[in-house]
Amino acid sequence: MNDIMTSPTLHFISGLPRSGSTLLAGLLRQNPRFHARMSSPVCGLFTSLIASMGGEGSMFITPAQRERILRGLFENYFSEFSDKPVLFDTNRMWCAKLPPLLQLYPGAKVICMVRNVAWIMDSIERLVRRNAFEPSKLFGDGERATVYSRCDALGSRDRLVGMSWTAMKEAFYGDQANNLLVVEYEYLTRAPQKTMQLIYGFLGEDAFEHDFDNVEYDEPEFDQALATPGLHTVGRKVRFEERRTLLPPDLFERFDKLSFWNDPAPSLANLIRPAA
Repeated sequence: MNDIMTSPTLHFISGLPRSGSTLLAGLLRQNPRFHARMSSPVCGLFTSLIASMGGEGSMFITPAQRERILRGLFENYFSEFSDKPVLFDTNRMWCAKLPPLLQLYPGAKVICMVRNVAWIMDSIERLVRRNAFEPSKLFGDGERATVYSRCDALGSRDRLVGMSWTAMKEAFYGDQANNLLVVEYEYLTRAPQKTMQLIYGFLGEDAFEHDFDNVEYDEPEFDQALATPGLHTVGRKVRFEERRTLLPPDLFERFDKLSFWNDPAPSLANLIRPAA
């Protein structure tokens, strides 16, 4: 492989589920210089490698070897995309891996897509109801009973929404938050051209003319494996849709309070969001 991985051309997409990360990947891949897609297995492999190198025989692995092994993971996984000067890897848990990740690639940037958590829960609930005859594998048998049990399950710290929320919060208030760009879903869908201009500026890349009326990206096999069709389907046209929530008022209010990025004062992170 060429020296693409020795320069700051490996970036990451992270943040919260149902917040536009797949949409962002669909837009970025319109640029012929970029490779981007939905969540990959690299973060899980990265985590497992670090854990394995801390086990039996760890005294035989030098710091330099550890770094080469971890770099080798990225280089080998992305070798088939080596014709692309800029690579994006997507995973919601990259936010919890910033210290080792940025030690390997100090110039890497992490774009974190976020959204009001109440609307994330609403979005997932809509998918569940739309596929009413196919029980989603996002939930165990006892968790599917009501919208309350479903939201409680999703919000747990080891589950889809709760885990990514805590990882995002860790990164947002951490000492490497200046490598983050927090992008609100509403801003991306209301002002896509301006948002992409700001993202390109953050990445230090030349501007590109995106087609916001013809975004093409879908991973039906992945969604079908979770028995949740549409989980990563991107609408062809980038637009914001006003709607009434499906959540009961008390449930909506509970999750509505969790948008910690609305108080950015203690954080070094960069933000793109609607004006207050």
